[in-house]
Amino acid sequence: MAENLSTIIGKDSAFTGDLEVKGTLRIDGRVKGRIICDETVSIGATGEVEAEIDAKLVIVSGTVVGNIRTSEKIEMQAKAKVLGDVSTKNIVIEQGAIFHGSCQMKGVKEGEIKADKMMEKKPTG
Repeated sequence: MAENLSTIIGKDSAFTGDLEVKGTLRIDGRVKGRIICDETVSIGATGEVEAEIDAKLVIVSGTVVGNIRTSEKIEMQAKAKVLGDVSTKNIVIEQGAIFHGSCQMKGVKEGEIKADKMMEKKPTG
């Protein structure tokens, strides 16, 4: 991550409660509760999060149990485990990541999705 970290929860640390961060947050330890961040939340490979997360960008390499809402993007890296629903504009799920939940894409209008119309094509012949 190229940007400067505002808050770090180290691998031997644990936090329970509501966590509101201005800037970026890196979690290598354990967090339980709710996370609100105006920039990036990065959950490292040793990070274990049981929380609702609201942020601009969420990058997961560890484990998240709870719903994630972002205004920009969610990235689930190869070793990530995410158990919960996600809501975002963009999503990246690397091969090997585990995602068990539903995904709602923001900013996509139902009329823009044309898969149903493609299925209605009549065979020629």
